[in-house]
Amino acid sequence: MTATSPASAPEPYHELTRLSDLQQAFLDLRLCMFIHFNIATYQDLEWGDEWQPVSAFNPSKLDTDQWADAAISAGMQGAFLTAKHHDGFCIWPTKTGTDSVIHTPSKVDVIDAYVKSFRKRGLAVGFHYSILDKRNDIRHFNITPAKVQLVKDQLTELLTNYGEINMIIFDGWEAPWGRIPYTEFPFDDIYRLVKSLQPNCLITDLNASHYPSSGLFYGDIKAFEQNAGQVLPSKNHLPAFSCVTLTDGWFWKLSDVHGRLKSTKQVVDEWLIPQNKQHCTLIVNAPPNREGRLEKNLVHALKEIGKAWKHPGPAHALKGTWSPITTNSVSQGVAIRGSKCADTYGPDLANDGIPGHTWYTAHHEKHGWLELTFPALTAYNTLVIVEPIGRFHDYPTTRIGEFFWECDDEKGGWQVLIHSKEGADAVTIFKIPRTLSKQLRLRFEVARDTAHICEISAYDEPERVPVAQL
Repeated sequence: MTATSPASAPEPYHELTRLSDLQQAFLDLRLCMFIHFNIATYQDLEWGDEWQPVSAFNPSKLDTDQWADAAISAGMQGAFLTAKHHDGFCIWPTKTGTDSVIHTPSKVDVIDAYVKSFRKRGLAVGFHYSILDKRNDIRHFNITPAKVQLVKDQLTELLTNYGEINMIIFDGWEAPWGRIPYTEFPFDDIYRLVKSLQPNCLITDLNASHYPSSGLFYGDIKAFEQNAGQVLPSKNHLPAFSCVTLTDGWFWKLSDVHGRLKSTKQVVDEWLIPQNKQHCTLIVNAPPNREGRLEKNLVHALKEIGKAWKHPGPAHALKGTWSPITTNSVSQGVAIRGSKCADTYGPDLANDGIPGHTWYTAHHEKHGWLELTFPALTAYNTLVIVEPIGRFHDYPTTRIGEFFWECDDEKGGWQVLIHSKEGADAVTIFKIPRTLSKQLRLRFEVARDTAHICEISAYDEPERVPVAQL
């Protein structure tokens, strides 16, 4: 049944600029710099050791102008600096009470120097920020309202005190190395905060290890950490970025002084140009040393990239409108039953919030269904089917034929919400009028072999409203 109480709908997100325009502008950048610089730089580590004294952080010759000039020499159009990595050290003078540059010899505000250097050269300015925080014990199972507020307070500082920020890359959240689920630390809370402070700030999370590559889940831009084995699909249609590093690791190491860097050919011919053609901006990491400067070999490598590649102008236009899922599923973990299926592959695998799990129909079955029962009348306006297309060599296309999304009606029957002649992509998202029901069912034909379903989900997503309409 269609919802009749608009007051019960979630508060909309307020937009100054259409999300699609912001996404396209990000793709137009084509090439950006990643700058991993934090306490780990002084410990020869990839993850900083939160037990070691922060007084080691001492960029005695900090030169953010050099960083920006090196970025320009490569043809880069923007940058992302690690404001806070997984150890929790803040490279700005935060007033939230946690360890920061305030407690170091130089007390230098690296964020302030960075944004000024890059902005005055016309470069886009972004941050990398880790939700996982070992220093403040922000971990899976340990999330408390106070810890959520700490993150909000730090983000408020970053988005209030340093001018316009184009994008934030979140890390250590719904990822194998963070393992903090959105059900525990809600993405919507942070997304809403960021958009309230800076509506034009894009938001993404390094969650491609958990969510299918063809769906925009929890981020305005699809993020692929290439160094972690996350590969951009050859037929990507989403606004995306891929991040790599010129050195062996993300943070500067003593071995990097004379270390071997990625070749210009690899960066330009194997990554940058092909990925740009797939709606993907490449973000290349160039980590400063302990003085706060880029090593000579990095500066040279960036110049060589700029000699081999010139920014060709705006990127190919995105096809369609891509609005991310930002809220938690209202169907995850609710009672579910289904048609006959393979032994040990029960229907609970289709709504457990883990897209890597799969329920599938029994052999020789020509029809299948999955039925969700909510504990009370539940509202939703977005329906999602995730199918493992491309995950297995013998599953290159959909195995779902004609299908129906249906909800229970007031007369004890079923009302059709969606009817389609065949399945589509690995992730198929349907926007529908906001609906209230106690039950929700997916009914389908099996087109061939056995039909596999990784996840069926329902969401009550906020609308996006231009600020002028408020």
